[in-house]
Amino acid sequence: MPIRLDPTPTFADRLRAADRTLFGMWSCGGSALAAEICAGSGLDIVLIDGEHSPVGLESILAQLQAVAAYPAVPVVRAPYGDTVVIKQLLDLGAQNILVPMVDSVEQAEAMVRAVRYPPQGVRGVGSALARSSRWSRIPDYLARASELVSLTVQIETAEGLEAAARIAAVDGVDALLVGPADLAASMGLLGQQNHPDVVAAVERVIEAGRAAGTPVGVNAFDPATADRYAAAGAAYVLVGSDVTLLARASEALADRFIGDSGGPAPAAY
Repeated sequence: MPIRLDPTPTFADRLRAADRTLFGMWSCGGSALAAEICAGSGLDIVLIDGEHSPVGLESILAQLQAVAAYPAVPVVRAPYGDTVVIKQLLDLGAQNILVPMVDSVEQAEAMVRAVRYPPQGVRGVGSALARSSRWSRIPDYLARASELVSLTVQIETAEGLEAAARIAAVDGVDALLVGPADLAASMGLLGQQNHPDVVAAVERVIEAGRAAGTPVGVNAFDPATADRYAAAGAAYVLVGSDVTLLARASEALADRFIGDSGGPAPAAY
């Protein structure tokens, strides 16, 4: 008897069902083992980064497979908004796509077409050969594909900020994510993600999304800033990453056991 599988809920499904702000973290090291550890942490989201991380399709696939056993929802960030790359990510089983640096309605509409089959879009039809349909074990995958995929686009520039309300209203855009680091740089405030003007800009996007009925999330590794954005209505907040946690925790060990002395503390007898 052929096996029939039920697809997992999308990121859009999880956002619609949530009765609180969702919290997640980035998987940036390219390690499936680290991604699995993150997925079992109790956080809601594991965002697998294909833009700023040393990963390829095989690594993303391994991370998706590792995360699949856990309740956390995996989202995959494409390196850029290219229809061929997005097709590959979708076919290897990434249900939830994040596209960086979306600055206009036209770009957002192009990304919607990239994640949908014709006639609504331009996604290549290869699901029978791919993990996306579990090799045709998900019934009626082609007919249901639009509801089995979510699209999130990033607002990261001054241009994107100005277009945020219109982007949020694009049919097929399920969520926005604000990137304060790039947004700050675009505003002439490189490295100043917590500058009052940047914070105000982020909150402006949150409000624009709420007005359009589109969930908005934000990167905020500083806990106080994360709390502020959650209180302002962010639907989800990304509060850390595997690599930053490892970096800061290893530095704390060095501070504790070596400190400023350049060597271990003398033993007490």
